[in-house]
Amino acid sequence: MKEFSVPMALVDYIPVILFVMAGNLLIRDLRKKMSVLSCGLTLAGFAFVGIAGLLKATYKLIYALQLGDPVWMSDQFFSNQSIGFLMAGIGLMIYVMDKKNRAYGFLPTMALVGIMVVGLGAMDAALCFMANRMKKRNALICFIVSFFLCLGMGYLSSKDFDKGYMNWIAQFINIAGQGLFLAGVKILHKAGL
Repeated sequence: MKEFSVPMALVDYIPVILFVMAGNLLIRDLRKKMSVLSCGLTLAGFAFVGIAGLLKATYKLIYALQLGDPVWMSDQFFSNQSIGFLMAGIGLMIYVMDKKNRAYGFLPTMALVGIMVVGLGAMDAALCFMANRMKKRNALICFIVSFFLCLGMGYLSSKDFDKGYMNWIAQFINIAGQGLFLAGVKILHKAGL
């Protein structure tokens, strides 16, 4: 049984309100400096996170007041918050990486590699979930192996590409990784995705 009290439910609104206030201030300060895409993604991301938090806090309050158990308000929280943070992060990264804003921030190569790994991992995880749900184990294997080959490409990109053989190794790994990615997508397509 869940243990939510009214005071605890009310306190749960505080971090949500603080986050929404910070997001609002950030958007007001940056909106004229951001591209439409950057601003839109950042704003949508903050909205997703804020709404997810408000719904979760409201769920706790409704439950604590014994007015019902609208589980969907709780269940939506983690996925919507995750998507929101990702969208806001991408929007802000687009802003920071824009040529005219490079003076405001510098991202070292390893930070960019980390961002790429997170994005690639999220994409392949979603595709693996779809393949598993469709009972297409061969597609699932294609996506998993493709992911690791792409990670291998990331590793190789930190090596000396002045040597011809390193370029050949990288090309074969990249072809194999992207070929498996295409194979997995085709399997899902033929299965009625």
